[in-house]
Amino acid sequence: MSDREDKDFEDNEELEVEDYRAKDDVMLKTHEEINRDLCGEIEKMDIGYVKLKLVTTHDMIADSKGLIHGGFIFGAADYAAMAAVNERNVVLVASNCQFLSPVKFGDIVNFTAKVRHKEGRKRNVRVTGNVLDIKVFDGEFKTVVTDRHVLKLKLTEEDAEEEEYHNEHN
Repeated sequence: MSDREDKDFEDNEELEVEDYRAKDDVMLKTHEEINRDLCGEIEKMDIGYVKLKLVTTHDMIADSKGLIHGGFIFGAADYAAMAAVNERNVVLVASNCQFLSPVKFGDIVNFTAKVRHKEGRKRNVRVTGNVLDIKVFDGEFKTVVTDRHVLKLKLTEEDAEEEEYHNEHN
């Protein structure tokens, strides 16, 4: 990482350097079928760390001036955060984000995501996005790693009873 990137992540570091050491065998375990044209392409991936590049396209334009809709910026940042956690069943539960500068058609946004805190199944990920030297996005993503896919979880007692009924009658 450059000195500038290191400064973005200096504050409140809680994980050891070994947690970020590059591994040759790091493979993406999550979000394998995401649309990379809309959410960006991973350029570098280490344990707890991702660099992602989003090339803005015509499909992302929000107005006649070429402004890129913030949802695409958020989507790329979210994808970077999920990839940094890199667990098969990771889900976003909260975020606190700032859109610091507008992004326009043709801009390339470079995102850096780094897991900053691990506690049980919880992971906090810091994501920053830059166009050239201009920081356009800064966010903290709170995620949870689950045993099963989020769409297969029994979120309520009623869900569990419905699944049990379905299993008994099929």
